[in-house]
Amino acid sequence: MLAGTSLTLPQLLARRAQAELKDYDNFEGTAKSIIHIFLPGGLAQQESFDPKPYAPIEYRGEMRNIKTKLDGVLFGETLQKTAQIADKLCVIRSMSHGEAAHERGTHNMFTGYRPSPALQFPSIGSVISQQYGSRNNLPPYVCVPNQPNVYAGSGYLSSAFAPFSLGSDPASGGFKVRDLNLPNGVDESRFANRRSALEAVNAYFQSRETSDQINAMDSFYESAYNLISSPEAREAFDLEKEDAKLRDEYGRNQAGARMLLARRLVEAGVRMVNLTYGGWDNHDNIVAGFRRQMPSFDQAFSRLINDLDERGLLDETLVMVSSEFGRTPKINNTAGRDHWPKVFSVALAGGGMKRGYVYGSSNATASEPEENEVSVEDLFTTVYHALGIVADKELMAPGDRPIEIVDGGSVVQDLLA
Repeated sequence: MLAGTSLTLPQLLARRAQAELKDYDNFEGTAKSIIHIFLPGGLAQQESFDPKPYAPIEYRGEMRNIKTKLDGVLFGETLQKTAQIADKLCVIRSMSHGEAAHERGTHNMFTGYRPSPALQFPSIGSVISQQYGSRNNLPPYVCVPNQPNVYAGSGYLSSAFAPFSLGSDPASGGFKVRDLNLPNGVDESRFANRRSALEAVNAYFQSRETSDQINAMDSFYESAYNLISSPEAREAFDLEKEDAKLRDEYGRNQAGARMLLARRLVEAGVRMVNLTYGGWDNHDNIVAGFRRQMPSFDQAFSRLINDLDERGLLDETLVMVSSEFGRTPKINNTAGRDHWPKVFSVALAGGGMKRGYVYGSSNATASEPEENEVSVEDLFTTVYHALGIVADKELMAPGDRPIEIVDGGSVVQDLLA
């Protein structure tokens, strides 16, 4: 015990750390919601958003490229519908980081941080959840169909800020979100009695002990009750409410169902939807991989952007398409491409980003950035800025360690409208 105080040394240091925390007020950002479409495995930039038509065949690959609505801007041949909405996109062709392993690259693109053996960083969705909380009785952060990896979780933040996962694929027949309806035999009156009993139990334990697990569990139950008791919230997850023609336009497949549901969720009030689609680790036969998976993505993504725009939601909804890294400049001896983090592409749309804009460039063989290199920290700082969050704001990690939301990075002003 310190002389003349009632605080122990650890308590005093904890208070000092709290007092010195960099804590900025959030501001009115251009984006109210974000849809993060993650293509796991490492999407090849050459076959998608950054083809190299004039490179030798061993670099450019076998696939053709197509014109877009932007003069002089080409996309890969399987992005035909996306090429027609290029005037609504903001494509970064000069992303770069140094992590060539799937896990480490994925960690980067979900948290904005390089992996650390000492600390598990929170995902952008959990930070948004912690900063803003829920709207309209909906979870602030939803993963479709499930949390795709540990890096999409809450990290050092309370588990109360972990994502809500659907538990099943919206493209499957008879799709139902788990835990969204009352159990058999439980009517509204019995439901209310159970809630009152739970609140009494929670109050008893919280009066005797404070822990993340107790507070988080209370938060989870509160969110669950809000979901179950709100018809509007339940309806947001119900794809059957959508017009059949629009469902056809998105595509009645994994990509279409997931992106349509993402639109419904942000329209209803979810702050962040993370959805994953496909597998893009094309070490072998990259042409077949793209022709098998990309048409469904192309159809759904282009319809999502147009749908948001038609509803007046695109300007306030930031859509981001990313992957953990790109692929090697040269086709390998099994007709594929290997891991390559030195340069890759990210596509953005809406949420205050410029429309019809390509930022940065890779060199002639897509092996490294040539102009305006963008780091992961730059990307995340810019995305947080669009959401009204100052990225060097500090959050408290275990051990009373203040940690910046993003360590370094600058807002890329040229991306902003």
